[in-house]
Amino acid sequence: MSRKVYVTGMGIISALGKNIPETFNALSHCQSGIGPIRILETIHKGIIPVAEVPFTNQELARLSQLAEYEDLTRTTLLAFKAVKEAVETAKLVDFSGTGLISANTVGGMDKSEQFYYDYLRLKRINPFIETNDCADSTEKLADHLGISDYITTISTACSSAANAVLLGARLIQNGTLKRVIAGGTECLTRFHLNGFNSLKILDTELCKPFDKNRAGINLGEGAAYIVLESEDIANRDGKEYFFELIGWGNACEAFHQTASSPEGDGALLAMKKALKISGLQPKDIAYINAHGTGTDNNDISEGRAIERLFSPDIPHVSSTKPYTGHTTSAAGTVESIITLLGMKHNMIFPNLNFREQMPELSFKPVEKLITDITVNHALTNSFGFGGNNTALIFSKV
Repeated sequence: MSRKVYVTGMGIISALGKNIPETFNALSHCQSGIGPIRILETIHKGIIPVAEVPFTNQELARLSQLAEYEDLTRTTLLAFKAVKEAVETAKLVDFSGTGLISANTVGGMDKSEQFYYDYLRLKRINPFIETNDCADSTEKLADHLGISDYITTISTACSSAANAVLLGARLIQNGTLKRVIAGGTECLTRFHLNGFNSLKILDTELCKPFDKNRAGINLGEGAAYIVLESEDIANRDGKEYFFELIGWGNACEAFHQTASSPEGDGALLAMKKALKISGLQPKDIAYINAHGTGTDNNDISEGRAIERLFSPDIPHVSSTKPYTGHTTSAAGTVESIITLLGMKHNMIFPNLNFREQMPELSFKPVEKLITDITVNHALTNSFGFGGNNTALIFSKV
């Protein structure tokens, strides 16, 4: 039996703001959250721009009304804040039949870094090592909410959060669960920053996806979760919903450890799968929130995949990473929520910092804020290392 899957709640925290209203306000004024490093302790302060959430761990705990926070990683604290808003907007009080699918890759690395040298110096095992596991934040979230029916953690690099949504939709469609809280969370760490820097793909200026002179990514941190509910449960509870998740596709091309295939084969297959499940045609998609990292490889690969599927009538395309930075494992739901906000308010947010069209592509991204536009169907892409590609399609109800 096929069941419709509706979005009944969402929550987000990023460099743009601590909730949905602040996020939309920044987006509607084309304000970026990328700037100098202020919180992360690193030698790269003042050199590499990032999109930090502008709150200390103590402040994050206060935002989520947590009395105790010392044993929680920054990854977990970000997740608590976003999930709290998602639960509140969905008006959830009963969590029976509810699953929690949370994505991250960095895990508790911030605490591991903090205590690594203590171990070397004092030769003692610190309990914070136990929080390094990616599942630690998921389990703490589940315990806090009282969710026990289904709990799992997704870690597929930058497609992680999108895959959490994909899995949640499938579990609802096949009747395993009636409701899923799905999303991702990621904090900035020195390991995180230095790892990407070693790949030589960090831009020392503001990132500019799909630009001829693009030079790499700006890392970001944050968390974003959406509440997915089956049609019968949403209607039974009298829920207000505006969007349906109607299509999803995942394809792992395994072309290279970090690079996408030159012609975007995996991206193309993921988008085709999403369209097939949705029942839509390429011409029905009005907007694509592209993965758009600003790296040389991704933007050519993704751009060619978009051309192969949508030419000659390519829809509006933009990358919203110049607003939030690349939030890696959280990007799939950070960008899904941004897409949904645009659809709700009849807007398409532009690709900030774009100046010159790539000669390899026949199209260029949206350059200015578009208002008074109806977007009934939108697609958002999330591509991870190892060629793990995921596409999601949302529709207005």
